[in-house]
Order: sequence, then structure tokens, then C-alpha cells
Amino acid sequence: MSDLGTGGRADDEKDRELIAQWRGGDDRAATALVQRHAQALARFAVSSGERNEVDELVQDTFVRAFNSLEGFRGDSSFRTWLFTILRRLLVDRKRAEKRRRDRNEVQEDDAATEYDALDSVVADETQKRLQHAIGKLSPTQKEVFSLRVSEGLSYKEIAEAVGTTEGAARVHYHNAMRAVKEFLDE
Repeated sequence: MSDLGTGGRADDEKDRELIAQWRGGDDRAATALVQRHAQALARFAVSSGERNEVDELVQDTFVRAFNSLEGFRGDSSFRTWLFTILRRLLVDRKRAEKRRRDRNEVQEDDAATEYDALDSVVADETQKRLQHAIGKLSPTQKEVFSLRVSEGLSYKEIAEAVGTTEGAARVHYHNAMRAVKEFLDE
């Protein structure tokens, strides 16, 4: 599966071409769009704390995107729009899980799930400390940090994906970096 690079104009143009082809009835274009973006969406889901059903979340993201493609205005890149949809799915899932826990009055230890995929792959102590530091960030800081560091999105794209301003995205990223550096310096 190929993965989209930095999201430049050429990538945006390729996405627009594929969207036009899909609208014209070419199902292979939809497959190409999924191949271009699925890995990045999966990484974002994992970095946001999702451990189960990542493939299902990615699939649901594309289902929602293709079902509402008529509403895609192109103000942002297709990739940014996909991140926005996935983020909403993650928020909805977390709300549903909280309601379910509240209803059942079961207190689960969420700390056990507050690790990144790197912890399971990399045993290096520095990586563990970094992940621990990231785990202490606020949910918005985690999202902004992940989209900037892991996915290489611009502040403008991050702002669109998380529903904030470009300036706020910069502040969240700066504060996240400062917090991580302070923790690592301890």
C-alpha cells in the first residue's frame, strides 16, 4: 500500500483527479484514494490512543467521506478532510465508551491503554520516556503533536482537522513540545 508524502499541490491535484474519476463511476479511483491515505489515517488513530478496530475506523472514515463527497468543497486538502472525519469518529467513539462505562458504573483503568504503538515495538528507554511524556499531554496537544510530527501536516491543515485556528494549533504544538522537552530533561 502506498502512502502519501507531504501533501503538496501535486498530491492535492492527484486526489482531485481521483475524486472526479470516482464521481464519473470509476470504482478503481476510490480504491486508489484509500491506498493513498489509509496508512496515515491508521497511524493517526493509533497515536490518538485507539488500539482496537483501527482498520474498522479507517474504513468508516472512507465510507463517511465517500457518502458525503458532494459536500467536500475542497477548501482543505482531501487528506485533511479525511483526518477531520476520523477525528470526529474517534471523539464519537470515546463519548460512546464513556456513556457505556457510566451506565455500567464500571471503572476501568484507562492508564493501561495510554501508550503509543511505539512502546510495543521499541523497547528503548528513551522511546518509553518520550511516549510517557506524550501521554501527559492534553488530548488536543496529543492530536496536534501527532499530526505535526507523525504526519507532517501544516498548521493550517492541523487547524482544519481539529477544528481550531492556525494560531491555536501553533500554540498547542509549542506547548506540547515544551512539555515533552521538560519531561525528558527531568
